[in-house]
Amino acid sequence: MLSYSDLKPGTVFILDGSPYEVLEFNFLRMQQRKPVAQTKIKNLISGKVISRNFQPNETFQEAEIIYKNVKFLYNHRDKFVFTEISDPSKRFELEEEQIGETKKFLKQNSEIEMIEFEGKIINISLPIKMEFKVIEAPPSIKGNTAQGGTKVVKIETGATINAPLFIEEGDIIRINTQTGDYFERVEKSK
Repeated sequence: MLSYSDLKPGTVFILDGSPYEVLEFNFLRMQQRKPVAQTKIKNLISGKVISRNFQPNETFQEAEIIYKNVKFLYNHRDKFVFTEISDPSKRFELEEEQIGETKKFLKQNSEIEMIEFEGKIINISLPIKMEFKVIEAPPSIKGNTAQGGTKVVKIETGATINAPLFIEEGDIIRINTQTGDYFERVEKSK
């Protein structure tokens, strides 16, 4: 059992039957009152982040989460197919609702992390930074790159992101998959 003081960032525990991960933890002690743990926690099934305070008398069960490295193969009719890296004959599917917004950055043959809770796959986790090829980019006009503006470009997965004006079709760019923001250009198109 975990006490409220064990709820450090990264700790995974069960609350109301669902696994939650602690994102932020602050210990708050006000005059004449009991100390309180202020937290921001993320539901690992729905992905929803909430703020919640915990009292010293509360205890929690630690969630047993299994992380496995898997490879994304393809998607077909709102189903996403993955295979285990250690045993490629083991394939499994996830629905589009389970994956949510991370589908924008799922690239064929990319290695990702699968999250399993109580024998059920609850979510997937992408690397924080991934590289993508730009397949569509409006042309930049000579001289308009000095101010450091942005334009909308389309990457190989079909997602659109804001990128600097100097990014061109064919460039390889690195993107933060958690925020969806452009990070850097890795390779210039030839």
